[in-house]
Parts: sequence; structure tokens; C-alpha cells
Amino acid sequence: MSTLHWITAEALPDDFPSPEMALTDPDGLLASGGDLSVARLLAAYRRGIFPWYDSGQPVLWWSPNPRAFLPADKLHISKSLRRSLRRVPYELSFDQDFHGVINACAAPRRDEPLTWILPEMIEAYCALHAAGHAHSFEVRVDGELVGGIYGVAIGRMFCAESMFSRISDASKIAVAMLIWQLADWGFPGIDCQVPSAHLQSLGCVSMPRSEFLSLNKHYQALSGPPAWEFDQGIKARHLGTVGSPESG
Repeated sequence: MSTLHWITAEALPDDFPSPEMALTDPDGLLASGGDLSVARLLAAYRRGIFPWYDSGQPVLWWSPNPRAFLPADKLHISKSLRRSLRRVPYELSFDQDFHGVINACAAPRRDEPLTWILPEMIEAYCALHAAGHAHSFEVRVDGELVGGIYGVAIGRMFCAESMFSRISDASKIAVAMLIWQLADWGFPGIDCQVPSAHLQSLGCVSMPRSEFLSLNKHYQALSGPPAWEFDQGIKARHLGTVGSPESG
């Protein structure tokens, strides 16, 4: 039987057990303790591990089996999202307002009054952003931030942490445009960590952990984009194919 590994305050940043040692109940819980330093977070993501915990708990580290992953070639565009992609006058950007995106993701929601994105999480990922490893993707309408995603990138792997939406379909627009840009840069898709109905509606699949870890290792070893700048031509290139029958 697997036991939970405790990370002491003095432990080196890479003091993580193999993800294969994660518990099955709760699924994927691998370790607890340690801190959210940039070095430890990077060591975790390089191993397919991420932090997720509530207020009053120690830092909990996870590597679930299976893993939720959205392959770039499996993105599903519904008819309603297709209309939004064509009609909403949105503006898209990377890293223009990381603080705004992560704080919007942390705000209470109608169906989720409590948030796991605690103040120390915000501070840690802002530090990761300042170090060039965490990125935000913003959706604006008339200059107002209405949706977005933030996550961690190493090489050509992007691990999405959270998203938000202030108008209909804004987070789905963010996912679609982000994954098309990532695909142009040679990324295989988006690591979504754990499944949700929202993500599954976009084509997210359940991937065996061993398969995900192999994919993660391979793509992290490749060089990432020289600059995180959104190619505005992606809209025209991809929206021309959005209306195909299989996309509905």
C-alpha cells in the first residue's frame, strides 16, 4: 500500500517520489509539505506533478491517473462556440495582465463560492510568471478583460491551472485560440490536470498517467517559442475551417 510522502522544510526542491507512487484514493495524491518556491514548482511540473490544496491544509502535490489532456488535434468547436468565435469582437494577448487573470480565476463563482487559489498561490505563480515560466492568455472586449487562462510552460508543454469567464463563451474562446497558437508553436495540446464537463465539451480526454508522463518529458525537452506573442493571423487561418461538418 502506498503511503503519503512528507516533504520537509529542508528538503531539496526536487524531493518528490515517483508519480507512480501516488495514492489511488484520493486519486493522484502523491506528497504533502514543502513550499511553493519557483524552484520546487518547476521541479514538480517537470515530473508531471502539481499543487492543489485548500485553506488550512499543507501544500498537497498531485499526479492523477488518468490525466486530463486536451490534444490540439481533438479540439471540438460546437455550433454556439463557432458563432461566438466569429461574432464576438474580442482582442487576444499573452502576458498583458497576469495579475488580473489569476485574481479573476481566484474570485468566488456562483457554483464555487470557495477557491483553492489562495493568496500564497497567487504570490507563488506571480513569482513564476516574473521568472518567465507562467503565462496568462487574455480575452478582452472593448478593452475590458472578460476571460482568460493562466498556466505553466516548460519547453513545449503547457499546463493550464485555471480559467475564468465574465461573458458567455469567453473561457472557451480563450481555450480555442490558445490551443491553436500552441499548436502552431509545436505544442501537443494543453495539460488540463483533472477533467470537468466544461473541458470535456471542448475535446479533453483521459490519458493514462504513464502516457502523459512520457509526453510531458518529450515535449518539455524541446525549445519553446522565442516570445509569447499571439499571432493575430490565427483567427483568419482557423476560423475558415471552423464551419466544417465534423466541428459541429
